[in-house]
Amino acid sequence: MRRLQTQLLRRFQGLHKSSTMLPLKSDLRTPVCPVEDEAALQLARQCLLTGQVIALPTDTVYGLACDANNESAIQKLYEIKGRDEHKPVAICVHNIPALRRFGQASHLSDELLTRLLPGPLTIVIERTPQLSNRFLNPSTSKIGIRIPDFNFIRDLCAVWQDQPLALTSANRSSAPSSLQVSEFRSLWPHLGAVFDAGQIGLTEERRLASTVIDLATPGYFEIVRAGVALKQTLSLMEEFGIQSREIL
Repeated sequence: MRRLQTQLLRRFQGLHKSSTMLPLKSDLRTPVCPVEDEAALQLARQCLLTGQVIALPTDTVYGLACDANNESAIQKLYEIKGRDEHKPVAICVHNIPALRRFGQASHLSDELLTRLLPGPLTIVIERTPQLSNRFLNPSTSKIGIRIPDFNFIRDLCAVWQDQPLALTSANRSSAPSSLQVSEFRSLWPHLGAVFDAGQIGLTEERRLASTVIDLATPGYFEIVRAGVALKQTLSLMEEFGIQSREIL
């Protein structure tokens, strides 16, 4: 496995040097590769298997991702991000059955979930025992779950055997979110690989990232972060008779 990963890394380093993307510094070994490359998913999977953190595009901003059930990978993610370990990160899954596997969503109908997802929305619910990582959000029993409307990250979740990816924005804590890989270049040396989809989004509004909604209590919701999908999310809450509440 490590031999295969080394071969893939060398391939993408060579690809990067011959491309028109930003040149790598001589002491930087992190490959930056296009998401459309036929071997990109294989490289991403190998990085996850070895506990590395990767950067990749979502339907809102670029994100940092790792195996959500790998204790050392989660610790590395927090270190790279410069994030307080008690500040939660979300997970990303492939589809709604996977969401139900890792979050307690029996009170949320398939109709509601398929209207909300995939898209720029993070749904906060109680976690299930399938999330076994003691370093993943240790200060809360809840978990934010995303299904981004972006093929590369969803395909990665699928080849990752429907296991969850821990996901947070690709920037240092308190810094602006990133719409292109050059904006978080200082983080590259700490990553297993960077997957480039060019600039994602043409407006600064995209930097607001996903809307975060707490749906842990049956029949009630609380907006935790307004994000880019607030209007349509509130409309669906009204349509399905889910009432606003204060976070308990």
